Amino acid sequence: MDANDEVNGIEHLSIHECWDALRSADIGRLAVIIDDHPEIFPLTYMVDHGTVVFRSAEGSKVDGVRSGHPLAFEVDGYDRSTNRAWSAVIKGTAEEPRDIDEAAAAAMLPIFPWQAGEKNHFVRIVPDQISGRRFPVQPRGRRLSSISGEPDVE
Repeated sequence: MDANDEVNGIEHLSIHECWDALRSADIGRLAVIIDDHPEIFPLTYMVDHGTVVFRSAEGSKVDGVRSGHPLAFEVDGYDRSTNRAWSAVIKGTAEEPRDIDEAAAAAMLPIFPWQAGEKNHFVRIVPDQISGRRFPVQPRGRRLSSISGEPDVE
């Protein structure tokens, strides 16, 4: 944690808290490299045995994970009762089922994509790193100075 984190009330989440955050969200964002450019896709998913599993149709997401490039997966949220926002990020690699048993196990997970159509590809994100943070949310309309971080006086 750096000095600014403490001043700004930023808490770094433990690995356990990151997994709790991942389990609590409905939608995550997959970040992959496609044709040497970053792309981000919102998707539904499930946490399963220390990994994140999603389903997709053939296309950009599947192409992106098949590229072999590292990827990231992010979830975030806001707790109204504490006025604190949070985020959790996984950085890692992706795997498709290696055999019929893995495919059948993935198909049994309650993953329900929002978009219609066949989503027959299952992808498992295997984390190399996981991190997260929680921080207080500034009141709407409160503008901070870009230099001091203190509220601007108008």
